Amino acid sequence: MADLADDLDVALLPVWGWGPNLGPGHMNPQRAAEALKHLRPRIAIPIHWGSFYPRGLGWLRSHLMVEPPQLFQQAASNLMPQVEIHILTPGSSLIIS
Repeated sequence: MADLADDLDVALLPVWGWGPNLGPGHMNPQRAAEALKHLRPRIAIPIHWGSFYPRGLGWLRSHLMVEPPQLFQQAASNLMPQVEIHILTPGSSLIIS
């Protein structure tokens, strides 16, 4: 990750997997925030949260559909306060100048 850090404008960081389980190869909000220390982007956008939850399991850990980006933002502000965090709801967009 540090090799990518030279003048990185935007980092899209996965902050969860899908459904109620994190799954292999995915980062939780804290680990994604820690990645910012290596990447040092100007802007970070949490991704891979809230877009898919298996039908019928909405009652099981439904907080995982909304909490991961907020937890990422809290951790990121403590670890790398100079990085702008933009939380986009699924389907929304952001214009970056």
